[in-house]
Amino acid sequence: MSRLFLNQNKFRILLFCFFWILPLWGHPQSKFTDDLSVSFNYHYGFILPEYTNFLYLADAPVRSASFNISKETTGKNSWERLYKFPEYGLSVFYSTLGNDEVHGREIALFPYFNLNIISRKRFDIFNETGIGVSYVTRKFDMTDNYLNIAVGSHLNIHFQLKFGLNYKMPEKKLQLQGGVAFDHFSNSNTREPNLGLNYATVYTGVKYLVGQQTERQMVEDKPHVPGHHWELIYSAGGKHPRALGSKIYFTSSATVEYKCEAFPALHFGLGADLFYDTSTEAEMLTLEMDHHKKSHDFRSGLHVSQELVYNRLSLILQEGVYLLLTDKVEKHVMYNRGIIRYRVSDHFFVHLAMKSHLHILDYPELGLGLRW
Repeated sequence: MSRLFLNQNKFRILLFCFFWILPLWGHPQSKFTDDLSVSFNYHYGFILPEYTNFLYLADAPVRSASFNISKETTGKNSWERLYKFPEYGLSVFYSTLGNDEVHGREIALFPYFNLNIISRKRFDIFNETGIGVSYVTRKFDMTDNYLNIAVGSHLNIHFQLKFGLNYKMPEKKLQLQGGVAFDHFSNSNTREPNLGLNYATVYTGVKYLVGQQTERQMVEDKPHVPGHHWELIYSAGGKHPRALGSKIYFTSSATVEYKCEAFPALHFGLGADLFYDTSTEAEMLTLEMDHHKKSHDFRSGLHVSQELVYNRLSLILQEGVYLLLTDKVEKHVMYNRGIIRYRVSDHFFVHLAMKSHLHILDYPELGLGLRW
């Protein structure tokens, strides 16, 4: 966050803590190998041609491999039962990127969360989401690798979304896996260029239960009573303007939001935002717009939100429209946020957010909030 903003490494360490360390605190096990599994997946697919340049540069398929270690929950609380005994794990991921000379290759390490959509005796249909850090072997260089308009730094944030099926073999410890995956990595606009790469793959693999599967706790939970609450959030971040410069500009925002707790795991919201972006003047000068005013550093808007809740952890998507104070640089009409939130107490929470304009990432934020 400019001078105050956490640097890249600290930002990624915080992500690791949200997805990996916090679940470990909430799910102690009497024996570590109970409900512990390892799996290996092989992926095959293609770079998604978000820009025309990628059609010419990505001249080979994407081939990836991952080794995963995961732990299944047993139903000790209502959240584990509500989500059909989800798993949390850690993945080591290695991938080609369509062109070894330009894009290089990627190795990533990320925690993930696995939710069973349908569970039956012999198979599970699931959704898996993970986010962490990655290292890319080739990045943009004005002299040696000027064709790489996608990757501006070796270190990046990697996001993976999977939909798949687990088929349980008669030998209960072994499962066959298959499905589709979407991967994205970029550096959150901390270095230029920052287009990042998107790729889609199909995958197959095997999963093996290392220890014993413990008995699942099946308890009748109380019916959900719909409710509502208000939230007040202040966030701050840092932004790299799109001009291959080295300076990081301070950004911040204030949000007030009304939340409807319609379902135990799904809340909906309506809120108002006020954004402050100190990079506006520099970006306008780059675009030869010489009519900057101090008011142009501010933007305001209204948003709707969808919040997926798991105990104290939430994943939130927001879709907003600029109103009154609009975007004077790129003339964007809409904005988006993806948020990871952790509720420290009944009235206080922290979150990590990524503001974007559809698929174009803008900047990361660290936020503090009150809830009542």
